[in-house]
Amino acid sequence: MSIPDSPADSGKKLESINIINALRRGTVPAGGLERIAVGLEVEEGVIARQLEYVAEGGGDIKFIRGDYGSGKTFLVARSLELARSNGFVTAHVVISSASPLHRLKGLYQQICATIRTRDEEHAPKAIIDTWLFGIEERIIQAGGGDLDEGALERAAEKEIETALAGISEVNSSLAAAIRTYYRANNAGNFQLAQSAIGWISGEPNIGRDFKQKAGIRGEIDDTVVFCFLRGLVSIMVSAGYRGLAVAVDEVESTLSLQRASREKGYAAIQQVVDALDGGSMPHTYFLVTGTPSFFEGPKGIRSLPSLFDRISVVQGEGFRNPRQPQIILSKFDVQKLEKVALKVCDVYSSAYGEIDRERVSHRFIRAMIQKVTKKFSGRVDVIPRIFLKEFVDVLDKCELYEEYDPWVAYEFETGHLKGDLREEEEAVMVVKF
Repeated sequence: MSIPDSPADSGKKLESINIINALRRGTVPAGGLERIAVGLEVEEGVIARQLEYVAEGGGDIKFIRGDYGSGKTFLVARSLELARSNGFVTAHVVISSASPLHRLKGLYQQICATIRTRDEEHAPKAIIDTWLFGIEERIIQAGGGDLDEGALERAAEKEIETALAGISEVNSSLAAAIRTYYRANNAGNFQLAQSAIGWISGEPNIGRDFKQKAGIRGEIDDTVVFCFLRGLVSIMVSAGYRGLAVAVDEVESTLSLQRASREKGYAAIQQVVDALDGGSMPHTYFLVTGTPSFFEGPKGIRSLPSLFDRISVVQGEGFRNPRQPQIILSKFDVQKLEKVALKVCDVYSSAYGEIDRERVSHRFIRAMIQKVTKKFSGRVDVIPRIFLKEFVDVLDKCELYEEYDPWVAYEFETGHLKGDLREEEEAVMVVKF
């Protein structure tokens, strides 16, 4: 008689399968990243301490700097995972030509669209519901349970106004939208309630009908974005979360814009830095990633000396100091990739059962890394995604076929990668004519 897995074992197995599935697709896993992380212990520790400071009511920011292949995407994903596990709400913004740094409304929309908690994705509605439920619970307890529905609704609306009073002094629209959402929910008008959440999230094309019913004029634009963000963070904290952690990824895309747009984008970053340092964005953490050219190039933040002075670092030899404004990542090397591969073996064993360590030995892993890097001009830093995809395929074949011998059968060819390569990978791939 087999003994069923405990809930903890089942959870670990499910997480392991999710990790392996993501590696098969060449993507960063959604969870369990600490199980395949290598060489980031110091950086993770610094970010964890920053998050604790933010949870106590501070505001902070960290810039992550590195070339392609240095692990910026992984560290961002791991940091957001760490934040959620410590009670934060997270969001992930990707800067691009379609969503540039200087268009603050677009950034706000991305933040709202990607808000998630440990238990729920697309979480703005759930967070606001939790906050409103908490308000009702406090009112009911204070009133001894004798309030009728009308009195409860009026008392709750009054508390909504009180909670957002500081925001309403600048712009009263957020409180009006939440009040409309609350009334619509109570009345069972879910279409109006959904419109309210959409408007709060900065979604375009919310009809005039909603704004008329809510008594709102205008839209969420660049001038009120930070005001609305402070309001949402205040709601998150009142709902029991420790704050908001926002990753702003690929800011180097700003370098391709016209000078006026670049400078406006850099001024927006300086505005965020100054607001965090000045205490006007409590419980808020920003993580901003970019390439060295963004931080040091002539079109980068050097063109705004006041921002450059705020976030520049002391470049020292040897011991890295990630407590400085920037975490500077080094390129991936063979040793790190070997360690990741060994960790993937452990994860695969949790997902599918023990792998054959004779067929997939440490010596085979080294040989496989050499075969793959040879086709990419010896560049280890550009191959982790490709290598891990190939490596999981080898593990699958070993698990499925007893007769499969990777030493004999595995050869790395690049033909099947056509259309799957990223620009940096394709640039260094060895092509035979």
